Amino acid sequence: METLGWDSCDIILVTGDAYVDHPSFGMALVGRLLESQGFRVGIISQPDWTSSADFGRLGRPKLFWGVTGGNMDSMVNRYTSDRRIRSNDAYTPGGVAGKRPDHCVVVYAQRCREAFNDVPLVLGGIEASLRRIAHYDYWSDQVRRSVLLDAKGDLLVYGNGERQVVEIAHRLAAGEPIAQLTDIRGTAFLRKEIPEGWTELDSTSVDEPGGLAPPVDPYAESPSPQYIKTAKDRLGFGNQVDLEGCRVASKPLNGVESVIRFNRITAKIDRDHSVIRLPSFAQVKSDPVLYAHASRVLHLETNPGNARALVQRHGDRELWLNPPPIPLTTQEMDGVYGLPYSRLPHHSYQDEKIPAFEMIQHSVTIMRGCFGGCTFCSITEHEGRIIQNRSEDSIIKEIEAIRDTSPAFTGVISDLGGPTANMYRLACKSPEIESACRRPSCVYPGVCKNLNTDHAPLIKLYRRARTLPGIKKIFIASGLRYDLAVLSPEYVKELATHHVGGYLKIAPEHTEAGPLSKMMKPGIGTFDKFKALFDKFSKEAGKEQYLIPYFIAAHPGTTDEDMLNLALWLKKNGFRADQVQAFLPSPMATATAMYHTGKNPLRKVSRESETVYVPKAMKQRRLHKAFLRYHDANNWPMLREALKRMGRADLIGNGKHHLIPNYQPVGTGDAVEGQRIHRKAQPFRTQHNGLPDKKPLGVKGKAAGWRKP
Repeated sequence: METLGWDSCDIILVTGDAYVDHPSFGMALVGRLLESQGFRVGIISQPDWTSSADFGRLGRPKLFWGVTGGNMDSMVNRYTSDRRIRSNDAYTPGGVAGKRPDHCVVVYAQRCREAFNDVPLVLGGIEASLRRIAHYDYWSDQVRRSVLLDAKGDLLVYGNGERQVVEIAHRLAAGEPIAQLTDIRGTAFLRKEIPEGWTELDSTSVDEPGGLAPPVDPYAESPSPQYIKTAKDRLGFGNQVDLEGCRVASKPLNGVESVIRFNRITAKIDRDHSVIRLPSFAQVKSDPVLYAHASRVLHLETNPGNARALVQRHGDRELWLNPPPIPLTTQEMDGVYGLPYSRLPHHSYQDEKIPAFEMIQHSVTIMRGCFGGCTFCSITEHEGRIIQNRSEDSIIKEIEAIRDTSPAFTGVISDLGGPTANMYRLACKSPEIESACRRPSCVYPGVCKNLNTDHAPLIKLYRRARTLPGIKKIFIASGLRYDLAVLSPEYVKELATHHVGGYLKIAPEHTEAGPLSKMMKPGIGTFDKFKALFDKFSKEAGKEQYLIPYFIAAHPGTTDEDMLNLALWLKKNGFRADQVQAFLPSPMATATAMYHTGKNPLRKVSRESETVYVPKAMKQRRLHKAFLRYHDANNWPMLREALKRMGRADLIGNGKHHLIPNYQPVGTGDAVEGQRIHRKAQPFRTQHNGLPDKKPLGVKGKAAGWRKP
């Protein structure tokens, strides 16, 4: 600030991550964007949260505080799916854990208030985005209210925040009070009551939840649609009744439809001035069915083309969510990613490595968003399902900048991708259909007929990028949507021939229909089709390449039998998973609603609607992970016990058709020294990087080290 001649900052951003001036880090992107708009921006990275001292180091911001937990939700960052504290933090110098508090946004916001209480406070980033309404928090096993209330913030920015933060900054700079910034899309705020001129719709009118009808209240000023339905059911056909200004006029079953007229709800509603009332915080906290219903309605209102505002009562205040932000155009995306990033960590870190930066420093983001709708993933809730694309020229320019300026560049681009590797320039064939669509996924249960699946622009980009001077190799490391890839064999050929380094990670997530239906993922047959194409084109290119499949254990809808069948599939196909993932209920995800409520929000929710089996007990979650690592001798005692309980003891033995052996190596499981050697046992091969076990190791002489229990 002294060098620049600044006496103060207009905006101070506080983040839980180390500062890296790279567009993959949210603070760099937002900071550079605000700087390009003429604002003086300061960033406080990973401050000491035990006092307000660090929060005052740049003085008082003139316009507002911007607070974020960083690139990850702080609880996901700090804890494993088993609720154990992680031993490292990829977004901290040296990978050191513990540099940010639990519920980072709330704690940082409190310290900002202590430092300068009169400065407007704006929350943002993925932690605020995923906690914008009442939400289930896995780590405390309870429903928490919106983070906006806990943090005592003035405004919450959700989703991609470029449009919102720029408008907030300019309007505050023009002297507008932050309390008046109530019309910005992609924001949430608190108000005392619904303003005049707005039509309030009960969420049950948007998605009727069946058995959730409240008791009939004849004194209600404006009966809800569900109340009207209940009244009709009680009165029967052939009756007319006026319920405090709400007339129900019904005819006998003669083909004439019933006529229902409401005080505040008319036949033609102004969508731009209608707000959907979700069940209150108190209701969703105490009633899992209402929580599942609220989650379903929230996800139905995520399309920027037709989403309406939402309101949820928190005590004596109304939490108001404006519709999602309009996606950035290609020109706007190019502008954001073309800002003058140094692409390096802050110099104060000296030679300390930041693991997340090491992984992405030579990668390039080509798009945002995902229309896959996987229920366990938070991308759709945060970035939306409309794909936002950069131009080919902008991407090429960034690759050249990496080549010409990065001191560590060796000629290899580690990734050209985004949330999904192969959704670049894929969109609905009709803008009118896209703006009206309410489907949570464009590819489940099958690829929508209105979706353009042409991979030609992406293939063209790959070919142009790899021919640049100084570029030796370009890998594709982002998640690949293989149900789209199989529709473009030319893309699979391009990928297998030029952009895979021997192993390609891919995520079928499961093999069984039950769990896959709750994940909204395609059947394993689609994976088999992709594998056939991948193997074919790899062979034609003269390359020995393998797929590394990723799977999720203990996802809602998964039984012990499902995990056993998955383990048998892995063994049959020669896969040995090195690292496995247990389902982690992240805030606001659809699968998290399943986990908490035992209901399926993918369908209409009622007390009688579909119940989802949820493996919650820690012992069962560990068993499901053990099935994924059936080859690990430490898991064999647990698996033997489970297989006997399931009536599948026939899978225990030393033959090729068995899942696990009946012997136990010394030093694993419950084996002890002094037990008799099992001469016919084959030595256990350690797994490296999840690669297929094509050539089991043999031994000469006695199989020393194996012990029969």
